[in-house]
Amino acid sequence: QLQLVESGGTLVQPGGSLRLSCAASGSTFDNYAIYWFRQAPGKEREGVSCITSGGGNTYYTDSVKGRFTISRINAKNTVYLQMNSLKPEDTAVYSCAQGRTSRCSTYAVSSTAAWGQGTQVTVSS
Repeated sequence: QLQLVESGGTLVQPGGSLRLSCAASGSTFDNYAIYWFRQAPGKEREGVSCITSGGGNTYYTDSVKGRFTISRINAKNTVYLQMNSLKPEDTAVYSCAQGRTSRCSTYAVSSTAAWGQGTQVTVSS
């Protein structure tokens, strides 16, 4: 399985933008789909987005469609989450996770094989 490290989280004002990165170690990075999840204080973990192994298909939860964009550069073993028009309700710890296959499946822990430690995103004025 991959080792994943997220970065890019910080405090940002409402309406602002942020790009998160998920860097992976391991030679099989391009074999797997990558997910982004988030968890806000007192709330359940929520699946945010997923990208297939080759990057040809992307998926988003309804609340972020049109605002977030997931992408990957397999030559750099990195997945990105570009977040625009941020809202206070986007405040959460964001974590990336390796999928079990090359395809995206349901946003569930059972669909994943490895996780990063998470990065805090706070949207506040």
